[in-house]
Amino acid sequence: MNAIVLAILVMVTLSLMRVSVVFALIAATLVGGLYAGMPIGEIMDAFNDGLGNGATVAISYAVLGAFAVALSRSGITQLLSQKAIAGLRLDQGIPHRRTIVYVLLGVLLAFSVSSQNLIPVHIAFIPVLVPPLLKLMNHLKLDRRAVACVITFGITAPYMLLPVGFGSIFLHDILLTNLNDNGLDVTAAMVPTAMIVPIGGMAIGLVVAILLSYRGKRSYEDRDLAHGDETPAEAAGHLKPWQIAVLGLSLVGTVVVQLVSGSMVLGGLFGFAVLSVSGVFHWHEQDDIFTEGMRMMALVGFIMIAAAGFASVMQASGQVESLVESSTALIGDHKGLAALVMLLVGLFITMGIGSSFSTIPIIASIYVPLAIGFGFSPMATIALVGTAAALGDAGSPASDSTLGPTAGLNADGQHDHIWDSVVPTFLHYNIPLIGFGWLAAMTL
Repeated sequence: MNAIVLAILVMVTLSLMRVSVVFALIAATLVGGLYAGMPIGEIMDAFNDGLGNGATVAISYAVLGAFAVALSRSGITQLLSQKAIAGLRLDQGIPHRRTIVYVLLGVLLAFSVSSQNLIPVHIAFIPVLVPPLLKLMNHLKLDRRAVACVITFGITAPYMLLPVGFGSIFLHDILLTNLNDNGLDVTAAMVPTAMIVPIGGMAIGLVVAILLSYRGKRSYEDRDLAHGDETPAEAAGHLKPWQIAVLGLSLVGTVVVQLVSGSMVLGGLFGFAVLSVSGVFHWHEQDDIFTEGMRMMALVGFIMIAAAGFASVMQASGQVESLVESSTALIGDHKGLAALVMLLVGLFITMGIGSSFSTIPIIASIYVPLAIGFGFSPMATIALVGTAAALGDAGSPASDSTLGPTAGLNADGQHDHIWDSVVPTFLHYNIPLIGFGWLAAMTL
């Protein structure tokens, strides 16, 4: 068995057994490295070298978590939830519950899509936008697995299809460049066109998740996100109009500072600083609130850091090329089987790394010569490489496309990362991606 396949199987098995994802990643790193013949010292050196790649995103999440808790502590989230619950009469039965649910999911989808292009903040909006909506979701008895599927689709599909914002980086700067650098002659217009069919599979998965899999009611408790001298409900009772205006300024300022500086950390710090001087919570509470917010996001941050170390070891092991070579030896001249195996191998390569942006250079350097050898057209090759890379984002325990929704939906501790984010997105997106990616490879 290839070391990467073994490592991924170890990580997934431990994660499904509810072992901490951080522990699972570290254990899988050791198992994969040792099986590949790497000395323990070399494994740890490669692991430590990779840790820094996840640190920036981890600290960004921690700061945004602090900002989210500060918003909750101000009482504004409680006030908005109360008004929404009262205005929609959610405590008196919900005659139009399904309509309200669809509207809410549509709003979240619009925000998620916009975060990739219109306002390119990527996943930074989730810890700020989603936690205030949890009580509203609770009263709607909305299954948070449906919300996770909506957000993951919104932050994954646009950059795979639309060549603007993060899509421009993925489709043009990374995918197109690496395809041409490895001997494929393609133009910018061909790339999004080739990805239409795979993304269509994801769209079908989204519809199934909302209308069938998670359309039923699911009960959650109402829990406060922050604790202090007074409850969020008490804080909401004496919010002044000018303080509400300051809260709005902090939200807008957070986005603006991030876009101008390119740093989620600076954006989150700006928002927290504005709230600190607004008087919406006592000055002596700010350290506890900041610490509580960072604690809320600590698991997500450590998973991202551990995943970066895991990816570094897997690349250092030299087993990626070996995995592809051993797989192609079993294919023979069967073109359809070749497409399927390439997608499945891509799934194993990207599941541990968890980032399609990071895996494109690895996948393209191996897959382009392979696809040309099997006689795939340029459009089919684009679909194969793009889909194989995207598989790591849609349903990986270490991907920010699953960690992001978890960060927002688990703010009150009632949303499991593996069973409520990873498994639903894997079933509804990765399986359709493989099927429709294969269809694109065989028809384009």
